[in-house]
Amino acid sequence: MSRTRTRFRTAATPNQDLGPALGATRPEEAGRHRPPIRLRLLACTLAAGTACAGLSAVPASAAGAPPVVSRGVTIPEFYTPPTELPAMNGALIRTEALPLGLNIPGLDGRPMPGTATRLMYKSTDSAGKPVAVTGAYIEPSAVWKGSGPRPLVAVASGTMGQGDQCAPSFALQHPLTLNGDTVSVGYEALAVYRILATGAAVVVTDYVGLGATDRLHTYVNRLDQGHALLDAARAARSVPGASVTADSRTGLYGYSQGGGASAAAAELQPSYAPDVPLAGTYAGAPPADLTSVMKGIDGSALAGALAWSINGFAQSDPDLRAVVEANISTTGKAALADASTMCVGDAIFGYGFARSSKWTTSGKSIGEIIAAEPKARAALDKQRIGTLKPSGPVRLATGVNDDIVPHAQARRLAVDWCRKGGDITYDAVVLPNLGDKILTNHLVPLLTDQGEAIGWLTDRLAGKPSTSNCWSMPIQP
Repeated sequence: MSRTRTRFRTAATPNQDLGPALGATRPEEAGRHRPPIRLRLLACTLAAGTACAGLSAVPASAAGAPPVVSRGVTIPEFYTPPTELPAMNGALIRTEALPLGLNIPGLDGRPMPGTATRLMYKSTDSAGKPVAVTGAYIEPSAVWKGSGPRPLVAVASGTMGQGDQCAPSFALQHPLTLNGDTVSVGYEALAVYRILATGAAVVVTDYVGLGATDRLHTYVNRLDQGHALLDAARAARSVPGASVTADSRTGLYGYSQGGGASAAAAELQPSYAPDVPLAGTYAGAPPADLTSVMKGIDGSALAGALAWSINGFAQSDPDLRAVVEANISTTGKAALADASTMCVGDAIFGYGFARSSKWTTSGKSIGEIIAAEPKARAALDKQRIGTLKPSGPVRLATGVNDDIVPHAQARRLAVDWCRKGGDITYDAVVLPNLGDKILTNHLVPLLTDQGEAIGWLTDRLAGKPSTSNCWSMPIQP
């Protein structure tokens, strides 16, 4: 099947995409994967020192533009942003009905767990430029029995991938995408449906560039993710038929990539979105220190996620882009380009346990190369979560044996926040070592902690006070 993934940029979108930069493909994929136009432009520029003739980027909404196809999956036209975006963050650009892939008819005739709407809304990226973000809002069938108006939970999904077919809103409609070219599983549906069962409404963000076809997904970029999550909460208020209002208590929920997004959003809310009435935040296994996380995922079952982070930062940060261009080998450039259209399942099968030292010209790992480059280190330091006091109560959970998103750096985040006077409930999830670098130490706490996490967040949405346990940090693992 075709693996074409043609991306077009809007006027507000950067014209570099990154190192996959480099348009190379693995030999076995020759003829099946045509790099996006912007990637081919950058590849030609790097190879020859000049832009190539005959290639040009065109606006996403240009008449006659071909559909975006990512690893055999045609991305609906809905996900193509317009060339003009609204001025206000959180403003809706468009909506349409979203059929949930998993639902049942209720006794009152309404579908359970609720009625879903696909969204596109305006946000601001890490460069301060407008960006269109997609997502989904779900109006629950369940009645909210707590105090106050129906609350809202903004859900930040865990790692789904970098291909547009991996978007969380797409996964709500297609819980399993399996076509021989790509594998995507909508595993966040469990948490979403459990939250809906409490009577809270849910809005899910697709993040910047995941789903929306104008750029690559900026994986684990704290500003992009935090902004997208907060603006999703804003957008939910304007969805036709939504019962949530500007007065609805709002919670943030996320694990892994989503834990980093919710943690970043809790820090950014006072300055970026003070109008969002934040009642509580759950941040599970947050990647707060990307330097540490890069070491954790390099050589693991999820090594492909390292490619996604490099791709995203090379697109958005000139200093990191320069390091990528100078140090990634032809083999590495092919891997980055290939990974840029992958979902988690594809990455595990394609690059599980790969080491980034195989992708560099020097044979050093990407972590070692970044550590030796002051500008690159500074770029990652700007991504550090924990430099600001989070707004409202936060429950931070981390598995003590997590070796993908290392436990130590997540615990450090709790300490940093406590020192800043944050209202922090820290929970170290103690489980036996379930297998080195094979994802089990990272994924099992997602499930074992989920019920308690949702219960804690529901209490905050009901107006119940939280009790910080920062005092216990010296004796906590």
